[in-house]
Amino acid sequence: MSVSAYIDEVRRQKGLLTPAELIDLSGRGNLFYDPYSVLISARAVIGRDNVFFPGVYLFCTDGGALEVQNGNTFHANTLIEASNGRIRIGSHNQFGEGGFTAKANRPGASISIGDEGRYLNGASVFGETDLGSGSQLLGQITVDTCTLSAGGSFREADPDRRAGLLKGTGVARNLTVPVGQVAVGAGSFSASDLQPQSNFHPKA
Repeated sequence: MSVSAYIDEVRRQKGLLTPAELIDLSGRGNLFYDPYSVLISARAVIGRDNVFFPGVYLFCTDGGALEVQNGNTFHANTLIEASNGRIRIGSHNQFGEGGFTAKANRPGASISIGDEGRYLNGASVFGETDLGSGSQLLGQITVDTCTLSAGGSFREADPDRRAGLLKGTGVARNLTVPVGQVAVGAGSFSASDLQPQSNFHPKA
């Protein structure tokens, strides 16, 4: 058996798209820098104009649902798994650099990610989490059942109108971050950590 035939057989057995099937997705504008190092479940719904760097994994089993819209960038070491819940990803988000993980892997799990967000440097998301449009996770942060309110992206000139932001390191659990607010953590995050983003990005 050739190497190519072996790869195709293993992927089909595991419910994954073959390299040729990934390349077929490029007909909708999707770009794969190395289709041999990207694993995407055949059950996943993939939109248009997404960019996949090497070492990206999008898994969706019979117990889950995974939908990706348009124009997202998935950097290396991005792992998204919908094995016991639903994950929906909007458009024009950046996952990584520095890695990103999202797992809907327990009963009742549901992860919703809006548009134009940034999730960088090892952030991980679990549970019933809503990352509203424009939200940001910057750092090795474990997010479990949190809400980051939708607002402007990091490009928004007025920091009071930007979406919720978490940055630093640690665990954020059952936390809501309103528009214009940021929590900076070093080990854990709580509502008492919230402060205006304008503290870091003064208004012009």
